[in-house]
Amino acid sequence: MNVPRQMRGIVSGLALGGLLLAPLAQAEGLDVRYGYLQWQPDRGPALAQLTPEPGDAGLQGARLAISDNLSTGRFLGQHHALESVIAESEEALLEALGAMLDDGIELVVLNSPAATLREAAEISGDRALLFNAGARDVSLRLDDCSPYLLHTAPSHAMLTDALAQWLNLRRWRSVFLISGQTDDDQAWADAFRRSAGKFGLNVVADKAWTFEADMRRNASAELPLFTQGPDYDVVVVADERNDFGDFVPFNTWLPRPVVGTQGMAADAWHPAVEAWGATQLQNRFQKQAERHMTGTDYAAWAAIRAVGEAVTRTESADMQTLRDYLLGNRFELAAFKGRPLSFRDWNGQLRQPVPLAHPNGLVAMAPFEGFLHQHTELDTLGYDRPESRCRLSD
Repeated sequence: MNVPRQMRGIVSGLALGGLLLAPLAQAEGLDVRYGYLQWQPDRGPALAQLTPEPGDAGLQGARLAISDNLSTGRFLGQHHALESVIAESEEALLEALGAMLDDGIELVVLNSPAATLREAAEISGDRALLFNAGARDVSLRLDDCSPYLLHTAPSHAMLTDALAQWLNLRRWRSVFLISGQTDDDQAWADAFRRSAGKFGLNVVADKAWTFEADMRRNASAELPLFTQGPDYDVVVVADERNDFGDFVPFNTWLPRPVVGTQGMAADAWHPAVEAWGATQLQNRFQKQAERHMTGTDYAAWAAIRAVGEAVTRTESADMQTLRDYLLGNRFELAAFKGRPLSFRDWNGQLRQPVPLAHPNGLVAMAPFEGFLHQHTELDTLGYDRPESRCRLSD
């Protein structure tokens, strides 16, 4: 057919429009339902708790992700809906999970301890795809994996690897390690010891914090004596509950920087991340929640946004289809960290850069140039395929 030159652009545009609209028509009418479940045990009173974790940390991130999914979904005939429960006990959370499963919800984000996640995975089996937005335990990624449990929260190993890379890069390789008494403190410290060996750091002193004294009154007297010892470049603190860590900076025997869970810390997210379009994410979250986005918020947001991306690409709301796509090599999530995020197919961990920041500023974003990997530098953070006994994709 001969088409006049002035009409060719219109015809081409209509043809292209038809190609673009075809998948929209196929995707029309998709209903995607999510559950969000939260229960965190009371950690007990902390000596310094000026900035406690918000009670809705995680939930607000999930809500923002639903809003983001709807922004894209309305053009594709997709509807995304969230049902959320903040439980008062582990039993209540597991009961709520059972109710969601009975109601046909197959995509569930959990902010809970590792033991609760294991119970949840046992209950749900292959009836739902679960996303861990709260537990950092390495065992969940190392040898105790569930085929239907993915992790958007970074593991302790990812966080301490990011920190150890930076210390190696700065040549601050002699470390004074101080660890608290809680199980979380010990898990963080164990992960750091592994990271120190992995990236060539030397732990010249390794002390446990066993004091019961109120550091608000005694820090300037106790901490200089406690941090006496061999020369060191940096003090690394493992104090997840914040019993003493905030008092370590400026109170050490030697004038040294403090990093770890206090000072300069590694987390999934930080309010000071602004590059790669992150400012607009921060602003939208601030407007919705009236507070800053936490690492737990980011992990919950990433879980639901990952599903939204998979729904768009596969034009399906089928849980098994979505799981296979998320664990496949075609999945990528643009998530305001400068690199596309993807899931490790052996243990379900979301690959992601890790911000290193002090309370009011971003210092760096790991991984760093020079720490090489045969596939992606992101796999220099945490347990790589040969180190993990999990094989979700087999």
